[in-house]
Amino acid sequence: MRIDAHQHFWSLARGDYGWLTPALGPIHRDFGPADLAPLLTQHGIDRTILVQAAPTEAETAFLLDIAARTPFVAGVVGWADFDAPDIAERIAALASDPLLVGLRPMVQDIADDNWLAQSALAPAFEAMTAHHLVFDALLKPRHIAPMLTVLERQPDFACVIDHGAKPDLIAGDLTGWRDGMSALAAHPGLTCKLSGLATEAGPDWTLEALRPVVEHLLAVFGPERLIFGSDWPVVTLRASYAQWLETAEILLAGLTEAQRAAVFGGNAAKLYLSQRGRQ
Repeated sequence: MRIDAHQHFWSLARGDYGWLTPALGPIHRDFGPADLAPLLTQHGIDRTILVQAAPTEAETAFLLDIAARTPFVAGVVGWADFDAPDIAERIAALASDPLLVGLRPMVQDIADDNWLAQSALAPAFEAMTAHHLVFDALLKPRHIAPMLTVLERQPDFACVIDHGAKPDLIAGDLTGWRDGMSALAAHPGLTCKLSGLATEAGPDWTLEALRPVVEHLLAVFGPERLIFGSDWPVVTLRASYAQWLETAEILLAGLTEAQRAAVFGGNAAKLYLSQRGRQ
């Protein structure tokens, strides 16, 4: 089974996508299952993981409703207010829907770069573990140190790093990012998504510009802890679905057939679906 482990749907009229402004041009419109289904069929993708795009529980409910009506959506990574005093109860309520497979606070948009490292967030992380939910970590390199603090406190935490922690491919200085990703990868339970990299590289990106990033991720995580995601439709700001998929396939061409099958589906199924007892 081939799985796209990172895609989005949204409806602008809902009004809670603060980041999604008219300046984003081609993606400032509604996207739903009918838009993605032909691409999945064309490229042999069987299932997807639908990821939140707004910091509201209302959007999570919206996505879970879509998932319940969309056979190709295998699970939803939603949102919850990790700062809420009743966060454990909120997570329990959300987890009562078996289609919820994870949660993602939008860390990159939070003003406090050290927000993740707060000990006050422990009840949220503990509740996620108790309900077998995956933490999707939407990080930039400056958030790696706080994420390491979380992992030290929660050694059994199921966690995946989105978009390779968004290395600064435009500036081109990857030294700090490399060291940070090596430190994250030292935690054996952590996985990383091979997604969103073309967007970070800018409008004139090339496959070769991405190669050092992918090679480092392979070196430190190994193919058994990397997961393919398209980040559709955000990816279309820089590449078509086909272009990103082909780029990932070329960059992973040196792997064995079994290793490629893991990156393009098996690892996502193990992380998201096995966690919830759905595989």
